[in-house]
Amino acid sequence: QINLPVIRQYVDYLVNKQNVKNVFVNGTTGEGLSLSIQERKQLAEEWMCQGKDKLDHVIIHVGALSLPESQELARHAAAIGAGGIAVIAPFFFKPTNKDELVSLLQKVASEAPDVPFYYYHIPSLTGVKIRVEELLEGIKERIPTFQGVKFSDMDLLDLAQCIHKNEAQQLEFLYGVDEQLLGALAVGANGAVGSTYNYLGRQTNLMLEAFAKPDLALAQKYQFLTGEFLSFVIKLGFGVAQTKAVMTFVSGIPMGPPRLPLLGASEDFAAKAKAKLDSIVWPDGD
Repeated sequence: QINLPVIRQYVDYLVNKQNVKNVFVNGTTGEGLSLSIQERKQLAEEWMCQGKDKLDHVIIHVGALSLPESQELARHAAAIGAGGIAVIAPFFFKPTNKDELVSLLQKVASEAPDVPFYYYHIPSLTGVKIRVEELLEGIKERIPTFQGVKFSDMDLLDLAQCIHKNEAQQLEFLYGVDEQLLGALAVGANGAVGSTYNYLGRQTNLMLEAFAKPDLALAQKYQFLTGEFLSFVIKLGFGVAQTKAVMTFVSGIPMGPPRLPLLGASEDFAAKAKAKLDSIVWPDGD
């Protein structure tokens, strides 16, 4: 079951401990697609309520396998004042070309005509490999509220071409592969959405500051250390359940188990991951 009362504590932790003031709700790590429509609405409402005057932006993922459900979630997100909505490509009956995908995205975006709209590109999970560079051609004419992409793919060539070809449109490209964020920043990504920022948000913000200075050597240190931790836990088996375990021991907030078919992380994983994270010495001395 979802645990609504813990979200107030979660918001305060992100803002005060991690300097994270923007959230992406009902995405992959939040198991949005494993939740019922009612549960997704309840979560969105609670994040909006608890984040009021504390968070800068709340983007709510409203993608679903069913178009009417996705449209319902979009209308709901608009009604509660979401700062943006995002939609993942359907992954059972998949769009096979750009026109099919844009048609679906347009049908959802039009239900929230005043809310910035993002396409959530994560081909490793959806199997929809339509290049974003191709998708973006003419998309603003079809979707006036189109604001950008949550780009969760390792294809930095596609990302770079998206940024290069759309410089005049001031779109947002939010990168979603945490261990490659510095590479994405180098080709022009202007934001990030990822699971590690729940517990390494402060260090990632310091990396962003170093990159902006620019102090590339310092930025690399942060990226290398994040990568060292992720490389270690990936070898142990790292997914949503294990992310919840890491977030639990770092924050002290009980994140609970995942929903089936996922199984909870083992105590052995949590112990090894905690020991590894504790052993890392960050450039700021923490």
